[in-house]
Amino acid sequence: MEEFVHLNLNPPGQQAQELEQHLRDMAASQLFAVLSTVGGKQPYASLVAFAASTDLARIYFSTSRTTRKFNNLQGNPRAAILMDNRSNQATDLRLAAAATAVGKVEAIGPDKEAVFRQVFLAKQPHMGEFLEASNTAHLCLNVDAYYVVSRFQSVFEFRVVP
Repeated sequence: MEEFVHLNLNPPGQQAQELEQHLRDMAASQLFAVLSTVGGKQPYASLVAFAASTDLARIYFSTSRTTRKFNNLQGNPRAAILMDNRSNQATDLRLAAAATAVGKVEAIGPDKEAVFRQVFLAKQPHMGEFLEASNTAHLCLNVDAYYVVSRFQSVFEFRVVP
């Protein structure tokens, strides 16, 4: 069973509520996001299939243990995941939103494997065979905060609060 957390709207208000809805919509509708890691002194970004917990406190993803992103996370588990709703059209200046989740990545333990599979495969059913591969790592970004940007200028921080 997932724990319930609250998003702390900073600052509170109507615009923050609209941005929280953008965040929830992106987490539910987007299949892929950009994972940012650091290896040595070099940043690295890669596309990952993801699924977020309903309370947005965790973002689940998987990767092969032979990838650079996995190696980077072994050395530094701090990471960011960017999701957005852009359409690559001029209207994105008014309509697009992006959310960056920051936190610490951990491997899914046996006690959390069932929840991981339930949440991840509900959104990414085509990834079942990949999850079964012996070389696939099941991972979770435990989110500290989201930074949501809309209209390329309105920025709000949402803290994940237990």
